Amino acid sequence: MAVNVPVPRIGMAVADATIIEWKVKEGDKVEKGQVIAVVETEKVRSDVESPDAGLIHIIAAEGTTAPVGALLAQLAATKEELVALQKGGAPAPMPATASTAATGAEAPAPKAEPAPAKASAPAGGEERIKITPVARKMAEEHAIDITRVTGTGPGGRITREDIEKAIAAKAAAPKAVPTAAPAPAPAAAVSIAGRKVKETKPLSGMRKSIADHMVRSLATAAQLTRMGEIDMTELVKMRKTLVEQESMLGTRITYTDILVLALAKALKIYPNVNASIIDNEIKIWEDINIGVAVALDDGLIVPVVKNADKKSLTEISKSVKQLVEKARANKLTADEITGGTFTVSNVGALGGGYSFETPIINQPESAIILTGAIVDRAVVKDGQICVRPIMTYSFTYDHRVIDGAVAARFMADVIKLLENPGLLLA
Repeated sequence: MAVNVPVPRIGMAVADATIIEWKVKEGDKVEKGQVIAVVETEKVRSDVESPDAGLIHIIAAEGTTAPVGALLAQLAATKEELVALQKGGAPAPMPATASTAATGAEAPAPKAEPAPAKASAPAGGEERIKITPVARKMAEEHAIDITRVTGTGPGGRITREDIEKAIAAKAAAPKAVPTAAPAPAPAAAVSIAGRKVKETKPLSGMRKSIADHMVRSLATAAQLTRMGEIDMTELVKMRKTLVEQESMLGTRITYTDILVLALAKALKIYPNVNASIIDNEIKIWEDINIGVAVALDDGLIVPVVKNADKKSLTEISKSVKQLVEKARANKLTADEITGGTFTVSNVGALGGGYSFETPIINQPESAIILTGAIVDRAVVKDGQICVRPIMTYSFTYDHRVIDGAVAARFMADVIKLLENPGLLLA
């Protein structure tokens, strides 16, 4: 019996995936665990491994976008079974995935690959047109009507060579000379409630994923934000010394690296901040996995530094740099963006000066901290007005899990560590 190869679930809130590349060809023999394809979501690329050994029958062509659980391919145990799959038309529908079963929602239909046209030869026939994935993709790219193509493959299957002949015939056909027609009038600008629309963009891909996640977070958690300032005088001095030791350390220490270290130490002291509400239960996590928000050209992604409390500052720095580089090259794996227990977003490098914002919790975590730029400010120290480098912070927490007093003590300890950085390296 054939084994189905479905679109895998990648991350926690991913609906669709696009087949970027097939690593095998139709009919190839594959082994269990072998990487057979690469798929991409709006967040990451991921390898698809074969769930079993067998001969592969590819169903979804490269470039196809399909929901989690939809069929990518099937595995045949024998050549005879493979031939039967190739002649068998549409595969049986996949059962609902765990994510759709839990919500009762239906998975969206594939976006890129339209339903194949029905054969027109036998009257009332229900057989689908048989065509290889590569041939179908070529036909779509060159606007070839596959109902008019005669297949020369096994069982009348349309092959790449058949589509190439159709493309050549289309190119050789004489072109009709169009009659002169008046130039169309320029389209009128669309107005909505008295406002002209300059451009319309679809809310899709990463942008839609972020939008859905943020709205869901605000609708789920009782979010409060505590704001304040941190005197970075001593930390600025310490980082300058660490930067001078870059060649010896093997990495250039950033303020984000130091923030991750300080937060990891504080989270060990306040386990209730390192927690989530799941199925009406508060889960206090043993692991301290800190997500680091990374701004991209078209959105935001949060790779995770796993077991940050068990890493040195140098190890954290190297880990953060590797994750940021992979994020900007779109090479993060699903494991590298899941499993976070707390998130830090340092927007200081982006400028903006002295400011406060309200970060939204990255569900299912219970807290997030956003830090701003380090700016010289006039402050009062020991009864005297002086200028100090000040960093703002905004700490948002879920009041269902974290009381205001716990939030205050947690931030007091984080501030103590940052204002007395010698404690970080103790």
